[in-house]
Amino acid sequence: MKLLFAEDNMDISRAVVTLLERSHYTVDPVYNGNDALTYLLGGDYDAAVLDIMMPGKSGLEVVREARSQGVRIPIMMLTAMDEVDDRINGLDAGADDYLPKPFAGGELLARVRALLRRTESYTPDMVTCGDLSLDRNSYRLICGGESVNLGSKGFQMMEMLMSRPGAVISVDQFLEHIWGWDSEVEANVVWVNISQLRKVLLRLGSTVEIRVVRGAGYTLRGGNG
Repeated sequence: MKLLFAEDNMDISRAVVTLLERSHYTVDPVYNGNDALTYLLGGDYDAAVLDIMMPGKSGLEVVREARSQGVRIPIMMLTAMDEVDDRINGLDAGADDYLPKPFAGGELLARVRALLRRTESYTPDMVTCGDLSLDRNSYRLICGGESVNLGSKGFQMMEMLMSRPGAVISVDQFLEHIWGWDSEVEANVVWVNISQLRKVLLRLGSTVEIRVVRGAGYTLRGGNG
């Protein structure tokens, strides 16, 4: 899952981004409202978390403009503890939830999970394809009685493939959705991770295969696919 996090306090931003990435989310951090709106309009995000008080555009302005231009992903606002009006205005502007500052990391993660469950594309905690199951809670890939714990990037790539079995996912789609816009990683990092995932599938004895579609990308085939 890919998130946008907009917060102008660098210390808070670093702490929250670290927390989210450790929970296997891909996060694009931005530090002002102008960038937040640009990223929302041009990025492929599953949800966004926006501070209300930011340089440039406020979080409220970002939400209003994003909604007016067709952005439909769930958005959570961060508000000061005693600013009730901000919470009301945020919800009226089109936000789906709010979280008062200061907040506990566990509550933020729980709110993000709840936010993602509101999307039309929400899938259950267990994703299946052929004889494979991917547990989104434990980050384990399961086949028969065997299972392997996947790393963050491998988990996210397998999640993309298993959520759309038979669809071709390009290298650019992997890079944008998992590594983010501002990443300087090269395309071969996708091949390296695909190679590792293929070894995992062989170890599990799965009938599902990751196949290359020359010039287009990768797709999941086998089992019932």
